[in-house]
Amino acid sequence: MRALVQRVTRASVSVEALQIASIGPGLLVLLGVARGDSEEVAERLAVKVRALRIFEDAQGRMNEALGEREVLCVSQFTLCGDTARGNRPSFAGAAPGELARPLWERFCASAGAKRGVFGARMAVELVNDGPVTVLLEL
Repeated sequence: MRALVQRVTRASVSVEALQIASIGPGLLVLLGVARGDSEEVAERLAVKVRALRIFEDAQGRMNEALGEREVLCVSQFTLCGDTARGNRPSFAGAAPGELARPLWERFCASAGAKRGVFGARMAVELVNDGPVTVLLEL
C-alpha cells in the first residue's frame, strides 16, 4: 500500500463537477492499493498517517500529529505504477478493484477520513500547507 500524504489548508474532491467531499486544515491522502496488501496493512497505514508528526507546534517545529484536523482520502491506483522498464507505467502491481476497494474503505474508516468515490474520475483540489508532502509505503 502506498500513500502520498499532503498537509493542506483545504482540499476537496469532485465527480462530474459535483463536490463529493471537502476538508479544512489536515491531510489529503492519495492511496494506492497494491497486490498482496491486506486489512492489517490498511490498518497499520491508517494509524501511521494519523500519527505522522508533520504539523507545527508552538515553536514552529514539525512535531504535532493530526489531532482534531481532518483527512480526505482519494483512491489512486496510479501510485502503484512501475516505470522501471520504460516511460509508460505498468499497473500490474495495482490490486484489482474488487480487492482494492474494501482495503481502501478499511483505511478510510480507520483513519476517520472523508472520501472520494472509488474508481471514479475525480477532480482533486488542494492548497498545500508548507508544502509538506510525505510518501509512505507499507
